[in-house]
Amino acid sequence: MAVAGSNLYAKLNMSKKSNFTDGFTIIEVIISVFILSLIVVSAATFQRDVFSLNFFLQGSLNAQLDARHVVKIMVAELRKASPSALGAYPIALASSTAITFYSDVDSDGVKDRVRYFLSGSTIKRGVLAPSGSPLAYVDANEELTILISGFVSSSTLPLFQYYGATYTGASPPLSLPVDTSSVRLIKITVIIDTDPVHSPAPIIVTSQVNLRNLKDNL
Repeated sequence: MAVAGSNLYAKLNMSKKSNFTDGFTIIEVIISVFILSLIVVSAATFQRDVFSLNFFLQGSLNAQLDARHVVKIMVAELRKASPSALGAYPIALASSTAITFYSDVDSDGVKDRVRYFLSGSTIKRGVLAPSGSPLAYVDANEELTILISGFVSSSTLPLFQYYGATYTGASPPLSLPVDTSSVRLIKITVIIDTDPVHSPAPIIVTSQVNLRNLKDNL
């Protein structure tokens, strides 16, 4: 009986040791949870970064498309610049941040006063159709539209640059203040940075337009 009892005690002891060694200690559990947490945090951070990058890239692409669209409209309207409905010169104002001219933008046979100008970091467009009898351009009737936000000013690449009839592609622009009667070609440069803190780099969209109705160098 003593031997049997001893054997039974030994088996119980072995069972306890086996159960103890087969399980996890508290330290092992803590380390496992810590490692798992690191994996989860790393995966979440990676997913967030990928989402953020896609968001910024999509925003940059949209800004580029918007800038190209706006510049295309500017070019089309400037190309048709001609004397106003009252006989005023086609270009009323020409500066590095604004231009005012007359063009039939709605194709109704009457020249509208159109202006593009920079307001802070926003490019705006104003259109004023003449009204009344006799016709008059009433400032209060001007319709303003915000075209582009996030414009970046540059001393070397202003929004508008002006060139005369002798421009060959390499000569410098006309000095400011510009004599509007000397303008024959206008260069437009739009620089957009929707998020200066993050990549990608600022977008630059540029184009130039010959004033079709003012050509005198043919």
